[in-house]
Amino acid sequence: MLLTRMNDERIKVAVVGASGYTGQELLRLLAMHPRVDVVSVTSRQEAGKLLTEQYPRLRGAETFAGLSFMAPDVDAIAATGATIAFLALPHGLASEYAAPLLSKGLKVIDLSADFRLRDPAVFEEFYGGVHPAPELLDRAVYGLPEFYAEEIVSADLVASPGCYPTSILLPLVPLLEAGLIEAGSIAVSSLSGVSGAGKKADTSLLFAEVNESIRAYGAPKHRHLSEIEQELSVAAGDTVRISFVPHLMPITAGIASTIFCEASGDLAGLSGAVHEALVQKYAERPFVRILGEGSFADTKNVVRTNFVDIGWVIDDRTGRLILSSAEDNLGKGAASQSIQSLNLMSGWPETTGLMNF
Repeated sequence: MLLTRMNDERIKVAVVGASGYTGQELLRLLAMHPRVDVVSVTSRQEAGKLLTEQYPRLRGAETFAGLSFMAPDVDAIAATGATIAFLALPHGLASEYAAPLLSKGLKVIDLSADFRLRDPAVFEEFYGGVHPAPELLDRAVYGLPEFYAEEIVSADLVASPGCYPTSILLPLVPLLEAGLIEAGSIAVSSLSGVSGAGKKADTSLLFAEVNESIRAYGAPKHRHLSEIEQELSVAAGDTVRISFVPHLMPITAGIASTIFCEASGDLAGLSGAVHEALVQKYAERPFVRILGEGSFADTKNVVRTNFVDIGWVIDDRTGRLILSSAEDNLGKGAASQSIQSLNLMSGWPETTGLMNF
């Protein structure tokens, strides 16, 4: 169990890249955080504009009173007194700020993919270019608090996981660690809300294109597959390869993942063993909710929260275990999960500012 200290300490934070969907959700959550003062928000497009004029939803939040967007300049960010910086930037761009901010003494929580992978060759394979800062990979901690909380506490560079990986790793890792499933049998079908594609002009993401329609994309080698397989391999103690097919569904936020796998032994007693493995792994992890056998996770119950719901069924006909999980791709899949890491790094209970339902 992690020991945390509670005091009246407040910290100053910066949000670098605050104009995207993830950045906006991060600001919304930080506005309600009792221990945080937001002193810097950056955006090239919005620089010089008052934050609350661009995002009227945030009017009345004390931490944003009089705060304007600034250009993403490292010296200017450091001059605000911020001690932790969130990087809500596209992959490849975040690394340009991570090293300079670290050199200024700030801790960095990166929401991009730049530091999630341990092997730069894997990054090059999946992201199509040489890793921009390979010297920082060994320094980065994979920011999934349910697995790496102790490491996050002492980290100065946290690589917050992707949305799909979070929804897939949390159900599977405890079962691989317990030897309950065949690693080579795993196949995953995930569905995500449109905000997962980011805030960009793209005809395929127009309302008329996505409404009343669901379509697969990114198969057979979606970028997130790289970190999913990396962490599953750690859990299994051997190389794991899975089939992963993501889908776009016509909602703003939410991810539902359905995971198919074969049992490593007899199906008799498997459900009880799955329940025991999940409960044991997450007994002290406040944001994982075990629904139990016969239950299917529903995105409506997790959107705008930091929770992940997990259920399962046993398919006796095919000899398969079918797992179901749901999360908010902008929340536990991005912004709120990064705040969970912030809490750990600051010595606060990881639920601080996040117990919204």
